[in-house]
Amino acid sequence: MGLHEILPPGAGQNRARLRNDVEEYHITYSIVFYETDIDTFIARRPDGLAFDNEKKFSVFLEYTRAMDTNEDWAEKKEQEKIDRYSSHLGFINHLSNREKSGWKASQTNFTTGVRGNLHTNQFLTRLESLGVKNKNTQEAIHNRTVQNTLSMSDMILKFFLIALNSKTQWTLQTLPTEIANKYMERFNLHLQQARM
Repeated sequence: MGLHEILPPGAGQNRARLRNDVEEYHITYSIVFYETDIDTFIARRPDGLAFDNEKKFSVFLEYTRAMDTNEDWAEKKEQEKIDRYSSHLGFINHLSNREKSGWKASQTNFTTGVRGNLHTNQFLTRLESLGVKNKNTQEAIHNRTVQNTLSMSDMILKFFLIALNSKTQWTLQTLPTEIANKYMERFNLHLQQARM
């Protein structure tokens, strides 16, 4: 198919060919673009990829936490993710058609609300479409996804309190020590003593 190896920007000898193919795709489908858009196009990566070599099928995987205060939060985030990668999927399918390789590309999104909301039926159906047929495995992935989302939201809120609370020592005591130390050092943050 003339598949392109995914390399960091500027790396590899196929870079010029990839740029030419991206430009040709945009011209063929009358998609307006600028020279800098090609670099952005090449640099964009989905959260994951799944391949089925027998069926010649690839799937972009996107995992997103979205603010779930409005009723249509999931649909809005879904459309945002579809828009983000539609040109990339079109590009892959264009190359496949041009080279007559038979490969097809699609996208599967998994969206969880920051408060733990999840469209369960949609989530489980999408897992099944990726080959996760076992109901116990689906349920375990579902539960772990919600639990990890809530844990991340809890940690973000605690760090937010650290930033706002003048009694930083008290706030830090509410975080697990290994998390507080790891993230404080990682971002080179230093606590200031509370002012009297």
